Amino acid sequence: MKTLLVSAAFAAALVAPSAASAQAIPAAIVAVVDLDRVTSSCNACKTASAALKSQVTTFEGRRNSLATSLQTEQKSIQTAIDALKGKEPDAALQARVKAFQAKAQSSEQELAGQQTQIQRNQAYIQKQIQDKLNPIYSQVMTKRGANLLVEVGATLATAQNVDVTNDVLAALNSALPTLVTTAPATSTPQGR
Repeated sequence: MKTLLVSAAFAAALVAPSAASAQAIPAAIVAVVDLDRVTSSCNACKTASAALKSQVTTFEGRRNSLATSLQTEQKSIQTAIDALKGKEPDAALQARVKAFQAKAQSSEQELAGQQTQIQRNQAYIQKQIQDKLNPIYSQVMTKRGANLLVEVGATLATAQNVDVTNDVLAALNSALPTLVTTAPATSTPQGR
């Protein structure tokens, strides 16, 4: 048993120095980038942001228009119901109530669809930006001699000479002249 332990210890001693030298890690050469500034200042990003704001404004206008219309109709129906003073509504009033409920549900579905589309558009824009940024990170790191790139928000303090935000921004402006602001239609699975 002692021989087995001594042999194992000897083998481990032989392997350990080579494993330690294989694991040597180069010194970190760190660069930082302000991704908030990059994604808000790139030319295509500004244009896409304006397009998204326009979509949101259109959505809010439609939501307000539907709400006003529904409130007016609801008040009218409520006035008619109050005038009955507890009596059962006639068929015409019941039909108005059902039509109002259907209109309210349809409005909710329309607004939910528009809101979902805006969220999809925003995610699609972010994906396009991220797809272009990933190779840019490597290019800028190589150009500036860095082997580690950190988002400036994850640091406590940095020297100005390690900030590569302008390099990343310039490369993104070059690589991404425009952004598509409408996400492609989603494919719907067809039943069999």
